[in-house]
Amino acid sequence: MKKRGIGFYTKIYFKIIAQDIKSKMSYREDFIISMIGMIAMNLAGAVSFWIIFQNFPTVQGWNYYEMIFLYGFSLISATPAQCMFDNNWSLRMHVYSGDFIKYCFRPINIFFYFMSEIFDVKGLGQFAFGIVAVVYAWIKLELEFKVYTLLLFIVAAVSASLFVIAILNLAACTCFWIMNSFFALSLSNTLRDYAKYPVTIFGPVLRAIFTFVIPIGFMAFYPSQLFLRPESVSPIVWFTPLFGMIFFYISYKVWMKGAMSYNGTGS
Repeated sequence: MKKRGIGFYTKIYFKIIAQDIKSKMSYREDFIISMIGMIAMNLAGAVSFWIIFQNFPTVQGWNYYEMIFLYGFSLISATPAQCMFDNNWSLRMHVYSGDFIKYCFRPINIFFYFMSEIFDVKGLGQFAFGIVAVVYAWIKLELEFKVYTLLLFIVAAVSASLFVIAILNLAACTCFWIMNSFFALSLSNTLRDYAKYPVTIFGPVLRAIFTFVIPIGFMAFYPSQLFLRPESVSPIVWFTPLFGMIFFYISYKVWMKGAMSYNGTGS
């Protein structure tokens, strides 16, 4: 098989998602309702923080605006997974029905082909809400803003997103080996919700697990420290981009291992 380069995949990716977006936009009412629903869901999350802080001034030393920053950052870092890797949620249905076999016969990377079929546009609403939350918290906390800070924020957000995608990949690909794989996806979604909170609110055991085993701390908490509490940043934070790439690569290899071992339903 001819080896494809980045240029080839970039070109074909935009062609595929363009068709997907066109098909979704043909049902504009559905698109608008989905977008409003996504924003409303994220707004409800922000309101829950407001309710909590009506009764408690801080949570383990983290004030309301710092928590809003974490919440907004977690939404931003989750956006690539929501928009570009959302097809992971339907992977088990393709595998169980036998439809997944069609991806095995195309002369392009299976992982790329499967993921590029769906672009969840409503994830952009999540991204917009996350940006608003971060900017609001940034202003209220009177954080310093420079070009360097913006570049650091982009790198931190992209690095954090790799952890979100990797956990989703690993959870989704369990369907290649076990029948009841939805629980793994559901668990990954639940764990992602913990990324909205400081890792320090958990006990030592959970803190270690959420850092070194299921690294949800890298989805928002550790990168956010660079902006919220730079004086107490752990050295591990500076390795976030490297750890993110390694974790994503591992998830990709495991996903591909499952895909390459797929032989259809046998019917």
